[in-house]
Amino acid sequence: MRNKILFVLSILFGLMFINSGLNKFFNFIPVPDDLPESLARLTAALAEIGWLLPLIGGIEVLAGLLFMIPKYRALGAAMIFPIMIGIMLTHTITDTSGLPVAIVLFAINVWVIFENRKKYLPMIQ
Repeated sequence: MRNKILFVLSILFGLMFINSGLNKFFNFIPVPDDLPESLARLTAALAEIGWLLPLIGGIEVLAGLLFMIPKYRALGAAMIFPIMIGIMLTHTITDTSGLPVAIVLFAINVWVIFENRKKYLPMIQ
């Protein structure tokens, strides 16, 4: 039962990040009208760099795909973890409205990392 729950959550997690990553390329999700000014400035600064948002978007798409495939889930979880840290910090410091969703996604990512902890051991030995 636990494996089935993890599989379903992994599919949803992966789809969420594939959607988010593709949005960085195609901008199909409209920007909310009530976006805090500090978050708007942050997004504008990231867009000004030019290469950073496509890089993050590409990593989100690739990691989302890997996260959905059980054999590569550990790799996808490791790839998306630094982005999850950024998401958590953004929603903790700048815009707390998305914090509940960020916490759920972070918990799923940590759970997958914990479930695959034996796969990470060769990196730290």
